[in-house]
Amino acid sequence: MIIKREEIEKLATLSRISIDEKTITDVTERLSSVLDLVDQLKTADTDSVEGISRPFQVSQRLREDEVTETNQRDKFQAIAPATDNGLFTVPKMID
Repeated sequence: MIIKREEIEKLATLSRISIDEKTITDVTERLSSVLDLVDQLKTADTDSVEGISRPFQVSQRLREDEVTETNQRDKFQAIAPATDNGLFTVPKMID
């Protein structure tokens, strides 16, 4: 597949970037070579290749939902600059 110069210029305009003549030429050549590689990959015979397994097809072992940590809120709030009724308080940022 060949990328045309006009397509690169249009993309640059839509992206709101300025692009010089040398860069347009370089980008056009590089994108064309990448698209050529994609075309080569499309022609590969994959009929004999078995699909990969997906982790979503396997049931997951789940652990019990239980509390394993102790409540340390008072310890953490003891070093906080300001708290109110068990909550951290912060300065108002927006009026």
